[in-house]
Amino acid sequence: MRALGLIDGWPCSTAAAAVVHRTGVAVHGPRKQPFQLASVTKPLATYAALIAVEEGTVALDEPAGPPGSTVRHLLAHASGLAPDGHAAVAPVGARRIYSNTGFEVLGEHLASAAAMPFETYLQEAVLGPLGMTDTSLAGSPAHAGVSTVDDLVRFATELLEPRLLARVTVTEATAVQFPGLAGVLPGFGRHIPNDWGLGFELRSHKQPHWTGSRNSPATFGHFGRSGTFLWVDPVAGVSCIALTDLVFGPWAADAWPRFADAVLAELDH
Repeated sequence: MRALGLIDGWPCSTAAAAVVHRTGVAVHGPRKQPFQLASVTKPLATYAALIAVEEGTVALDEPAGPPGSTVRHLLAHASGLAPDGHAAVAPVGARRIYSNTGFEVLGEHLASAAAMPFETYLQEAVLGPLGMTDTSLAGSPAHAGVSTVDDLVRFATELLEPRLLARVTVTEATAVQFPGLAGVLPGFGRHIPNDWGLGFELRSHKQPHWTGSRNSPATFGHFGRSGTFLWVDPVAGVSCIALTDLVFGPWAADAWPRFADAVLAELDH
């Protein structure tokens, strides 16, 4: 796929990208090189939490986090917890506050319910079954993942055609949770509403955004401060991954939407 070659012009030392589509998989760049995922770790952690819900280990609406908060609030960044640190800076369900701490509290909650470290649960529930042998988590479920483009292709394929989760669970996870909440999308400013699913950021009608103008409002995914992203557009039936060694900044806010539009335009022809 020619559009993938656009990553060669990005101002990073190393990058890898992939597109997963019903017509096949295209990869550009080093397939087995590990990259720091930063917040692209969160969708993996989310998948583990959703499997725990289906297994009955935890429930979406059971208490977790600050008083009045639930597992659902933590996944949807609606618990009121600060971005970093355990202080509650808003009432539960009042604002969309993107919180690394919320995912760390979620990891602790799941580990306690499952009677095993969160890293072990993630391995047994997600990474092992998907054959993601080059992916690991050593620390925070919010941002401490390491993976390769080949491994994330396996995860992106799962998101397009779920096998580990029921389709209805993925549908709920990619629907707006606590509609109408305002909040800041890191790197792109305040949005009213700042729509979010269960662990997945939703494109919806946000502008500016890190996906492209050709992406449908149903697009969901995540990007990371380490210069990484994964998005799925279920309307187009395509997922796109990019991993780099350059911290997110204005370069990415400019390059990523143009990259997404080039990928989708090429698939349309």
